[in-house]
Parts: sequence; C-alpha cells; structure tokens
Amino acid sequence: MAWDTEGTRRRLKEAATAEFAEYGRDGTTMTRIAARAGINKERLYSYYGDKFALWETVLTDELDQLASAVALTGAGLDDVGEFAGATYDYHAAHPELGRLLQWEGLTRGPAADTERRSAHYREKVQRFAQAQRAGVLDPELDAAHLVFALIALAAWWQTVPQLAELITGVGGDDLDERARRRAFVVDAARRLATAR
Repeated sequence: MAWDTEGTRRRLKEAATAEFAEYGRDGTTMTRIAARAGINKERLYSYYGDKFALWETVLTDELDQLASAVALTGAGLDDVGEFAGATYDYHAAHPELGRLLQWEGLTRGPAADTERRSAHYREKVQRFAQAQRAGVLDPELDAAHLVFALIALAAWWQTVPQLAELITGVGGDDLDERARRRAFVVDAARRLATAR
C-alpha cells in the first residue's frame, strides 16, 4: 500500500493549526500535534522540521488563505466596505486565525513571513493612498492607519467574541446577529473612509 504523503501532511498541518490556535506556539508540543493527527512524531519532524518552522508554515498558510479570500479589487467606497465585509466573513468562518495572530503578538518575537506580509500590506496601503489622492477616500486619514482600522473593525468580533456578546447581548453563533454585525462593519468602513 502506498503512503498518502499529501494526506499525512494535510492532517499534520490541520492538527498543528488547531493546537497552535488553542495553546500558542510556546504551549504546543510536537508530541501533541502528532497524537492529534494520529501520525508518528518522527514523520512530523521529517515533513516540517522543528516547532518554530511548523509555526511559521501554519501561520503563513493561514494568512495566504485569508489574502486569497479577501482581495481588494478596487479602491472605491463600495470596495472598502466590501473589503471589510469579506474580512469579517473570513474571520467568522475561520476563528482560529484571530487566535493564531493573538498568539503571534504575545510571543513578542519576529512576525512570521515578515517580508512577504509587509509587502502585501504595503500594497494595500498604497492603493488606499492612491484613492485618497483621487478624492475617493478621506485624504486626512493616514492610509496605513485606515487599513489597520478596517481590518480591526472586521476581525475583532471573532477575536474577542466574549466582549462582543457582553456588549450586544447576543452570541456570534446567532445568524441574524452575525448578519447585523457584518452590515455594521460594511457601513462603518464606508463611513470611516468617505472623503469629507
């Protein structure tokens, strides 16, 4: 019987994603990841190297999936709102990403895949700045701060779901509440970015 290398790698990465999201990079062990995947620990090391390399792989892959799902197709106000809405949708469907990013911040080490991630966000900032120069977006806002604020507006609902529920009185699993939150995010993003 042939070994399913791709299936094994996928199971290991899924297990690592779940473990890192739950326990952080420092609180996760390779033994627990291998056990969760039902795979020999030595195979985990042979596929991904050490825990730090696996952490970087997991976070980079998760952020690549986010970038693919949430493309900024233009710089108009509708696009800004929909960018925020799509970001909200992605984080609602993938709450582990917010946890991974929080753990990354708590480690106080260098960010995973810094160079490529920086280039990705610089490109977004440049597009927002171009829309500001064209009079589409508020030119008085710092473009980098605006990008960050829109991402925070969209993602924070899932990053601290207990706070959202305490404030709104409704959990994020309620589909009507989730739709209201998304509508708010889209509207707030458009209002925030509108040229005055």
